[in-house]
Amino acid sequence: MTFPPALAAPPRTAVTLTDVHKTYTPGPQPVHALRAVRLAVPAGSFTAIMGPSGSGKSTLLNVAAGLDAATSGRVVVGDTDISRMRADALTTFRRRHVGFVFQAYNLLEHLSVSENMRLPWWLDASAPEAAREAELLALVGLSEMAGRLPSELSGGQRQRVAIARALVLRPDVIFADEPTGALDAHTGARVLHVLREAVTTYRQTVVMVTHDPQVAATADEVVFLADGTVVGRETGASATQISQRILDLS
Repeated sequence: MTFPPALAAPPRTAVTLTDVHKTYTPGPQPVHALRAVRLAVPAGSFTAIMGPSGSGKSTLLNVAAGLDAATSGRVVVGDTDISRMRADALTTFRRRHVGFVFQAYNLLEHLSVSENMRLPWWLDASAPEAAREAELLALVGLSEMAGRLPSELSGGQRQRVAIARALVLRPDVIFADEPTGALDAHTGARVLHVLREAVTTYRQTVVMVTHDPQVAATADEVVFLADGTVVGRETGASATQISQRILDLS
């Protein structure tokens, strides 16, 4: 007796947004930042989010990461629906399963590089792992700077510390908001290398907002937003093709 070949398991999804809306009411007229967004990000992938100014890129990132709540719709990280979580449970979940890299670094100036990296452990009431800290400092090329204060680092070095800190608790997903936006091309390339290593070496998922087509072209897939809605997805697009797509959407 012969049996049909086993069906391959569907690829695991790291982040899923289903009919997500986000509306702000700063005045008499509501602002619809996200409109019926449907998006599934495969686990172990590097995804770039692009769109014209005001298209909802940062709002999408914040909602997907649980930093901001959707007005309606469903947000799932891994197998966990974070849409209806209580604030305290969401804070704990986010700390253990989500890493976030801000353009402004968000390092504590009075703490050393090493101490900034240990913050996630301290906030989680966990003992710092010396081997993990050393591994990540080596990954970002800052092994000799563990004792320095942020004020003694360049912008690129600060950003690499922020990325290493985001990786400390082995999050399922790393969200990065314009991580190369304030950096020169050479330093930005080093930061991108670290994010790519998170995907290829640690099998994590990276979702990155960027305005730079050259940066977006390094991702596995580019998701395009316009007026708060996903209007396209492309793989293997060049920086020139991405630039043209943004121009078409503007």
